Amino acid sequence: MERVDVQTLRDAFIRQGIMLCFNGPFSATLIEEIGQALRKHMEGLSESQSSVTDVFTAYIELTQNIRHYTAQAGLTGVDAQATLTVSRNGEGRYVVDAGNVVKAADGAALVDRIESLAGLDKAELKAAFKAQLRQPRDPEAKTGAGLGLIDLARRSSEPLSCSLTPLNDGFSFFSLRVVI
Repeated sequence: MERVDVQTLRDAFIRQGIMLCFNGPFSATLIEEIGQALRKHMEGLSESQSSVTDVFTAYIELTQNIRHYTAQAGLTGVDAQATLTVSRNGEGRYVVDAGNVVKAADGAALVDRIESLAGLDKAELKAAFKAQLRQPRDPEAKTGAGLGLIDLARRSSEPLSCSLTPLNDGFSFFSLRVVI
């Protein structure tokens, strides 16, 4: 195995304002441990409680979605690994980026959903959240009530943005950006 150039990696993290980065498979325990470390780090920076809560909520929503999707899709090995970063942009806003391998069709449907949410203003997002909340929940469904993406869009200071990069064998790499 090639040696990792930690200094180059560190320099890239500093340039990009990355304060937390994880690459690998998510487990429930790992999500909890990293989440607590993130929360404590932000509190140590004397961030407002609302910023800490919003970043922590985005982190939890994204990592749990990845963990559940990976298990439901039966992904293993390198395909089960995900990448997540929490950074600060030039305007001082927190940016939570997450990406993982998805079935191409699932990724395309997700991109369509995110693009439709990105076109809504705050009032429309609130209405969409309330409407989704009133929808009957399918007890057979393997996913949540569909509120997570709408909640992320409501918390985000910018429209959600995403990308889908084709891989091979019917898979793609999906990434999502939430700016708090």
